[in-house]
Amino acid sequence: MQQFSNVEIAEIRSRIDQIHELLANRGDAGLAAEDIVPEVGTPRAQLVNQLAFSIQIRRMRKSHFAGGQMSGPTWDMMLDLMLAESHGRTLSASDLATGAGVPLSSGLRMIASLEAMGLATRSIDERDRRRSIVRLTEAGTEQMASYFEKIGAALRNSRNLAA
Repeated sequence: MQQFSNVEIAEIRSRIDQIHELLANRGDAGLAAEDIVPEVGTPRAQLVNQLAFSIQIRRMRKSHFAGGQMSGPTWDMMLDLMLAESHGRTLSASDLATGAGVPLSSGLRMIASLEAMGLATRSIDERDRRRSIVRLTEAGTEQMASYFEKIGAALRNSRNLAA
């Protein structure tokens, strides 16, 4: 993948800001589309498309999980839990906190939040009663699976539009 200079990235950000402003003003910004959107097929156009898709995914995640705090370390935990489940493995609370890059105390609060949303559950590790094992609930697994189905559909749609 081609690397972009800081100047090019700043220019792209500026153009994205212009697009946001244009959308916010419902077209009153006085800018023509060709002034904002880079030429199709250029590396900049590809980057802008990737950025737009990334924003779309983030918004889809927010609405799919009903405004729950599904970002940052909490989202990393959900991904780790889903991957562990798909491989028939279990993760401890400390595994999740370490994987998410947060202290155990913060990780435990995040896990409690996931439990409150009905997405995860904790149980005592039968081999080491000092550890708690965290698993996705059936609802958590279904939510994650349906979210990734939506992302797959959005990805297929974006590829069809680009073709």
